[in-house]
Parts: sequence; structure tokens; C-alpha cells
Amino acid sequence: MEGLGLKNVSSHCSISEMDDYDLSRLLDKPRLNIERQRSFDERSLSELSIGLARGGIDNYESTYSPGGRSVLDTPLSSTRNSFEPHPMVAEAWEALRRSLVHFRDQPVGTIAAYDHASEEVLNYDQGWEKRIDRFKLGEGAMPASFKVLHDPVRKTDTIVADFGESAIGRVAPVDSGFWWIILLRAYTKSTGDLSLAETPECQKGMKLILTLCLSEGFDTFPTLLCADGCSMIDRRMGIYGYPIEIQALFFMALRCALSLLKHDAEGKECIERIVKRLHALSYHMRSYFWLDFQQLNDIYRYKTEEYSHTAVNKFNVIPDSIPEWVFDFMPTRGGYFIGNVSPARMDFRWFALGNCVAILASLSTPEQSMAIMDLIEARWEELVGEMPLKITYPAIESHEWRIVTGCDPKNTRWSYHNGGSWPGLFLPH
Repeated sequence: MEGLGLKNVSSHCSISEMDDYDLSRLLDKPRLNIERQRSFDERSLSELSIGLARGGIDNYESTYSPGGRSVLDTPLSSTRNSFEPHPMVAEAWEALRRSLVHFRDQPVGTIAAYDHASEEVLNYDQGWEKRIDRFKLGEGAMPASFKVLHDPVRKTDTIVADFGESAIGRVAPVDSGFWWIILLRAYTKSTGDLSLAETPECQKGMKLILTLCLSEGFDTFPTLLCADGCSMIDRRMGIYGYPIEIQALFFMALRCALSLLKHDAEGKECIERIVKRLHALSYHMRSYFWLDFQQLNDIYRYKTEEYSHTAVNKFNVIPDSIPEWVFDFMPTRGGYFIGNVSPARMDFRWFALGNCVAILASLSTPEQSMAIMDLIEARWEELVGEMPLKITYPAIESHEWRIVTGCDPKNTRWSYHNGGSWPGLFLPH
């Protein structure tokens, strides 16, 4: 991203340097079209998602041959290249005919859908306007999942999208659009093929998603206000408000969009809004969502009812609301982004995905990234133990479980979203 005015950011350095770096230069610099020197077929699509998790969105470097064919059958790539798609794409497409694919869970399946039915997936003008109970979703909303209906008589495949009308609780996903942009960036980074991202459909798709998320309203915070069940935690788990997972994915998607949007008149206006939001969002998250031993002590000594722009306790958090487990959980060396911050409320739970994405996207400063890893090491038994990383910690139980989840039998303590261990969550090597 150096050609855009941003330094190349790895998992060990941070976009905090943006505060000392003039992001206005992003708006005037031309984008670089770098030719790759190695065939895409040499790596499986699974490496794309693994590399993304291990090294961060801008650290997954690979080179490919100028003549290598894209796995996506876009107009530009199909005329310029002659190789067949990776065999995994065909296998994934066959699997799609028997399954439901979620944007957030199955990137390879999504790539297969792009390859076989790019117009249905990417074209916002045909069939992607959605109404639920006579209410129209905002333009730019992305489906939570899709399934493939195969007609054996006509030998056609049709993608049917679910925008939340079939989901548990009927909640539209907030994270799907972010995963869509992140996946597009990962594909472009991996293959060196810019033709897909530069198609009018993809450019329009990104702008619609970003316009929806960057729209101004009554909120005084740069974070996104969300309903319960709008993300990977798609059941009632008390994450309503400003959940860390959504804010981290939002930040990552904004950074990805910077390198994907064309610098035409419309794209430049969108980039200006992204740059401003990145500044505000990074400051807000690092200042108010971050918790370490010192910050915990400061919150414990907060004064309340401070009615002034000079207030220290800006969200009027009552110190007595700090749960007792936090004092034992917080090591003297280490820290993490808490689950949620809103007026008079702090959710002190640890959420694995939000904190890991914060590191990958460089939402956390280098010091904060190391502190998160220090916390995981110090609390290994609680967060990992003999299982994969727990999605949340601690689990809620008893009366709190009844109030927060509505007595959800699927989210009993230490299961599924409520402190369960997910194989897909692993630490960078």
C-alpha cells in the first residue's frame, strides 16, 4: 500500500503511524498495478484464508505469473488468460449444491460462487433489493448466506440469498459486507488480478456497502451501532450496541477498500470519507475500548455524573458495575479490547475474533498487539487450555444467562457462542 501513501503494515506494526503520517496524500497518489510472477494454480485457495489469518491483510505477499488465469471468470480475466480454474473451485461448487454458505465462514465457497455466478453475487441491480415484512433494507446490505439451487432439467444453477429473513431472530447481518470487501482484497492480493475489483459491479458494491456504513445520523461515536445477533455470534448474547467484532471488521474493511477503490470522482469522495473515519475510529477504539491493568484501576476510581466536556468518565460508567472476575483475570502485563462500550455500560468479556482481527488489521497499536498476546499467554488455561481458542470468556451462567440469552438452550455455559471453543479460531504462528 505504499503507492497509496500508507506504509506496508504487518502484524507487528500499526496503522497508529497514521496519526503521524499525512493521510491526505492518499487522495492524490496513483494506484500501483503490480504484475505477479507465479501461477495462481501453485497455491490452493485455502492458503488464501490461512495467510490472511497468519499475517494480516497487507502481509500476505505472494507473486504470480502475468499469464496466470484468475479463478474468477470476469470479462477481463477470461479474455486475457487461458488457464482453467483451480480444481478446488469446481469441488467447492459441487459442495455448494448441497449446503448453505455463509460469507463469514466459507471464503472458498464464496469464491466458487463468484466463478460460477458472478452476476447474481455482484450485481446489486438485479434481484438484490430486499424487503422483509414490507420493510426495505438499506441499499448496500449484504446477505448473511446463500444457497445454490440446481435445476437438473434445465441444467442451471441459481443463487438464493438470505438477508436475514430466514435467520435466527430475523436479524440482518452487519459483518457480511465487511467480509465481502476483505475477501475481495485477499483475492486481489493473492493473485495480483485487479480486473475483478475494478469491474463496475465490484466498485458499485463497495461504494454501496461503505455509503451505508459511513452515513451520518444521530450517533456521536465513529463506531457502528448494531443489534444482537448481527455477526458471527448470531444469537442473543448481549452484544447489542457497539460490539468489538463489528468495529474491528469495519476498520479492516475500510483499509481494504482504500486499496481497491478507483480514484475517479466518485471513488475519491468515498476515499476521503474513509480516511476521516479511520482516524476517528482508531482513536475511539484505542482510547475507550482498551483495557489493561492501569486502565482497570482508573475505571475503578472513576467519578460519576460528570456533566462537562472535560469529564474523565465520558460514558458515566459506574465502578460498581465492574464484574469481580475481571480483577483476577487481568494480568499486570497484558491487555485487550473489551466487548462493548456504550453509555453507562462496559462489557468486559473477552471476544477472541474481535481482538485477533484488531491485530491483523492493525487497529491495535504495536504495544497493544503485544499486550493482547501477553494476555493470551498469561491466561492460556482460561482462554485456550487443551482446546482451540474460546470465542468468549467468561461464559455467562445462572441468572445472568437467563436474562442475557433469554434462556437459550444452545448457548448454555461453555458451549457454542457462550465460551465455546471453535476450531476456526487459531493464533498466528
